[in-house]
Amino acid sequence: MRPSADHPFAFPALFVGSCALALGPWLVRLTGVGAVAAGFWRLALAVPFLFAIAAATRQPVHWPGKRLVIIAAAAAFFAADLAAWHTGIHMTKLGNATLFGNSSSLIFALWGLWLARKRPTLLQAAALSLAAIGAALLMGSSAELSARNVRGDMLALLAGVLYTGYLIAVQRARGDIQPLPLLFIASAFGALMLLPFSLLLGEQIIPNNWTFVFVLALSSQVLGQGLLVYALGSLSPLVVGLTLLTQPAISALVGWLVYGETLGALDWIGAIAIAAALVLVRLPNKGLRTPVEQPS
Repeated sequence: MRPSADHPFAFPALFVGSCALALGPWLVRLTGVGAVAAGFWRLALAVPFLFAIAAATRQPVHWPGKRLVIIAAAAAFFAADLAAWHTGIHMTKLGNATLFGNSSSLIFALWGLWLARKRPTLLQAAALSLAAIGAALLMGSSAELSARNVRGDMLALLAGVLYTGYLIAVQRARGDIQPLPLLFIASAFGALMLLPFSLLLGEQIIPNNWTFVFVLALSSQVLGQGLLVYALGSLSPLVVGLTLLTQPAISALVGWLVYGETLGALDWIGAIAIAAALVLVRLPNKGLRTPVEQPS
């Protein structure tokens, strides 16, 4: 199955969605509920908004038929990703959680190259290398490897692998179902999976202040995931993966604006490297933008 041609709004939507998703780790810490409970509210509170937006945009929610299994798999991957990542956010430094959690970006890009059964071209290899170096430089000042953080680091890394599974499943499903019904069903299934787990862990589920759980649901799930799922129907895994690597840059900017964290020379070099990677991956007629052929 081949994704649709590169839609002119797909890349801008992906970039804006990635920026919204980059605020997730900061918002999770502000919710005041358990790590898994934060994931539950992110999905559950988004469901009615997604339903209303789907109806308003003439993408009515409907039973997905033969795609139910792949959407349920996407929901399971995403629920497990949120549980692992949110827990890791509370157990390690924010820089570590962002860096290891975004391992999915490179894994997804490499998966796209493997699926195409082609070795990376010189430009593709350059884009991947620049993005990886840029992300590492951006998070290098805040990331800290230590025995104290290792459990949280491993959970964040596991979350990155699980999120890759979610991206693959969503891209497969997007060939037959519109983005908003897909995201509605996946969010509803994921919320149903996370609530019992949170109860078993004995977490605080009801927030003392609903502001941040609502902001998390609207920014990360409705806006961020909504735009990402839309873009996945048109763009190749390479473009998606490299664009999602803008999240460490946004996290560094949040640290600067909110916590007064100084951006040093390496931070700026990292941001420039990621920007250069995005320029390379968007060059026309270089085989970088063509969606890959997927198995039926």
